[in-house]
Amino acid sequence: MTALRPRFWETVSLQRMTRAEWEALCDGCGKCCMNKLEDEDTGEVALTRVACRLFDDTTCRCAQYPIRHQFVPECIVLKPANMDANLYWMPDTCAYKLLWQGKPLFDWHPLISGDPETVHAAGVSMQSRTVPEFEIDEDDWEDHIIEEPT
Repeated sequence: MTALRPRFWETVSLQRMTRAEWEALCDGCGKCCMNKLEDEDTGEVALTRVACRLFDDTTCRCAQYPIRHQFVPECIVLKPANMDANLYWMPDTCAYKLLWQGKPLFDWHPLISGDPETVHAAGVSMQSRTVPEFEIDEDDWEDHIIEEPT
């Protein structure tokens, strides 16, 4: 792995981060891999525990990350150029969203704690909390809406 600059998230803009730094921002919560429901009238987005077919519930990572678009063409590649268009569906705890909004990372974020398990210990991740999308009819997703921690 390429060396990361010390506390880069505090001194380097999202646009100027290296690929390794950008990827290191991911806290491993897995929420971006959950299916969401959007209210057509209000635009409000609700997070569900219905996981993408590629989501690994144990690791909270995509099981096919490098080739995910072969299986899920609509999977978004988040980058500074498309942040504005994607902020509305991103979880409030997401490092990319927090930094874009000028907010600090949470203490449980692995970059702060130095431990990738703190996101799970803090109860923020989707580890062992999901149901696979192929087991739940899309009409029943609303039965699986979850609340974001505050």
